[in-house]
Amino acid sequence: MTIAIIGNQSLMPRAFRLGLDQWSRTDGRAGSPTWAGAANAAIVPADEDFGSCLEILKQEAVTQVRYMQRTPINPGSYLRISARVKAVAGNLPQVRIAAFAGNAAGNNVAGVPQTGPSVTLPGYGQVVEVSAIVGTGRREGVDMAWGRAATFGHFGLDLTGDNNGSIRIESVMIEDVTAAFVPGMLDWVDVRDFGAMGDGTTDDRAAFIAADQAAAGRQVLVPEGSYRIGSDLSLSSPVRFVGTLSMPRTARLALMRSFDFPTYAAAFGDETEGMKRALQALLGFTDHAVLDLCGRNVHLSEPITIADAVPGMTSFANRRVIANGQVSILAGPAWDTRVVTSAATYNPAQPQVLSAVANIANIEVGARVSGNGVGREVYVLARNVAAGTLTLSLPLYGGAGTRSYSFSRYRYAFDFSGMEHLSRFNFDDIEFLLEGNASGVMLAKTGNMNCFRDCYFTRPRDRGITSIGSACQGMLVDRCEFLSNEMGDLAQNRTTVALNVNNNDAKIRHSRFIRFAHFAVMNGGGHMIEGNHWFQGDNAQNGVRFGGLVLTQTNVQTTVTGNYIDNCSIEWTNEHDAYPNFDGGEYSFGGLTITGNTFLASNTTLGFNWLVVKPYGSGHFIHGLAVMGNVFKSLFNKIARIEKVDTTFSDLNYQRMRNIQFQGNMFNGVNSYVANPVDVAHNQASASNRWLVTVDQALPFNGWVRNVQSIIATSQITNAANARVAEMPWVQTAQGTTRQQVALNWGAAVRGSVSLRLRMDNPD
Repeated sequence: MTIAIIGNQSLMPRAFRLGLDQWSRTDGRAGSPTWAGAANAAIVPADEDFGSCLEILKQEAVTQVRYMQRTPINPGSYLRISARVKAVAGNLPQVRIAAFAGNAAGNNVAGVPQTGPSVTLPGYGQVVEVSAIVGTGRREGVDMAWGRAATFGHFGLDLTGDNNGSIRIESVMIEDVTAAFVPGMLDWVDVRDFGAMGDGTTDDRAAFIAADQAAAGRQVLVPEGSYRIGSDLSLSSPVRFVGTLSMPRTARLALMRSFDFPTYAAAFGDETEGMKRALQALLGFTDHAVLDLCGRNVHLSEPITIADAVPGMTSFANRRVIANGQVSILAGPAWDTRVVTSAATYNPAQPQVLSAVANIANIEVGARVSGNGVGREVYVLARNVAAGTLTLSLPLYGGAGTRSYSFSRYRYAFDFSGMEHLSRFNFDDIEFLLEGNASGVMLAKTGNMNCFRDCYFTRPRDRGITSIGSACQGMLVDRCEFLSNEMGDLAQNRTTVALNVNNNDAKIRHSRFIRFAHFAVMNGGGHMIEGNHWFQGDNAQNGVRFGGLVLTQTNVQTTVTGNYIDNCSIEWTNEHDAYPNFDGGEYSFGGLTITGNTFLASNTTLGFNWLVVKPYGSGHFIHGLAVMGNVFKSLFNKIARIEKVDTTFSDLNYQRMRNIQFQGNMFNGVNSYVANPVDVAHNQASASNRWLVTVDQALPFNGWVRNVQSIIATSQITNAANARVAEMPWVQTAQGTTRQQVALNWGAAVRGSVSLRLRMDNPD
């Protein structure tokens, strides 16, 4: 009996007894010689074991029997070819299943196995069954793996070995063994069944696509092996990787139903490479907006530099999210900071350019610039080697000249600096376990609304989040924690910064920052800093403290509300101004609201202050500052006052102070309470026509008395004769060497008590 069952097709090769004209003596193709009329072949009608069968006298080195009708080979199917044979006389040959593998054009497919294992016949009359498995995939147990090129076969057997032996063949049986050969076939398809070789050399992309198309919602299995994929590959079915892929860097893998980090890590056999490939897909306009780490701890051996991971990607503005996991840094030289020192020339007329830069080819984009005349958190935004120029993130305050600068390039777990623009990129619920080996995230050159929510930055080596341009526009940092790598260092020895901002409208909310040199260095305006706790203390007695929040623009339009400001100050400067002197054509310090905060200091020096204004040039003043409803408390040591002007470069112009409100604040452990307006009581014991009332450092920043809002007599005003005087005095403000006195001038010498409400500013 000869049977072929392929799917629902029943193909019955002609039985030997019905004629041998359909049985070829060579490869089985049409026109080949048949066994009909062959002198060394005959039909035996009634063999005791087989019934009707074919007997052949072997006379050639390889005697072939092939059925001439084509048996189709479908992708993903497996056929078992078998035959029962026995020797009846003469020499004992070997027997094997054999076939002709044909392609769609009818030609032989070269390079694929077309014979099964050989069996030596043991003796006369002993029935032996020979068999072989044929299919498209190179799988365990498959004797002839034909890949996708073969579409049909001519099946039969070969007799090899010694000639002059008589062999009887009962039948050739062809069975579809797909279901038995691949258990669970209803749940998944194997890429090998569609021709994938997994040898690391053959391009298996077509086989993956065929498996994906055949899966029909089932899972695609990528078994053990190394599979080369030569170009972009998108798979719409769920995928399980046991083997790994290799792809050109420019080729993208899009796993539409298995878009998560663990699958990409398994696909490439390496977590760093898996993260790069997943980001490449995330930024490759797939139908997924979120890369789920699935709670995994991703171990990075080198920075994820987006320009390298996603070649050609310079701009992206659709919402994308990396969420739900940890990122750990594996220590190694890939994270080492590179420092280059070079001479360069600065001209304030080109405020963000360094020219004639020596050794410019070795200076990297994203390097932090330091040196005389450089404010904090200035970075290299762009480099033109041919022109010898560097574009900076912010201007320098040091004026024109040629100086020596240092350029320090930190290494970040995620580095977007190679992108010109990135907007709406979110990190959600990510713990960055930086452990002193790397910094956290460097943003792109431009962009807006990049967000960090529920993230933890543990021990960044240098920086937590760095902006080298304007991609911090509208940045949101919400419910995050930043823990310094300098926990045990004294405050004055720390160098790390949690984050910086160069542009407008950042929102820093409900986050915690512990023991950095600065929690934030922020240029631009329109910021909202709300509900945070930043702590920069140490264990020293009489310890020095520095700026936690550093604002580097004069008119900031910024609100600082409901924060716990712990052992550090708010420092307000104009260090990123190429012309730091006030020239009348700009806004001076203003637009800052500080309300409802808790300020704490412990074991600090008497000279510590929670609010420090530091002009880097002359002529500046404050035009718009509200400090209201805050609690200021010093523990263990008292401090002199809560605020000051740092005059390292220049003092403020106290004649131009305007619209300053210090009201409703509470003071504990502070020697001088300050307010504006401030109420001052004065008792004039001896009659005089000119009373001098001293404020005694009660105005903010030791400002001048510039306005008298009210004068209320708290006792009778009487003259030398003790007669009551009803007139009002006229006033002179900014009196005395400190300008902190006001003169009340009367028409005659009088005495008595008054209460005055005084201001250091013009209130409008």
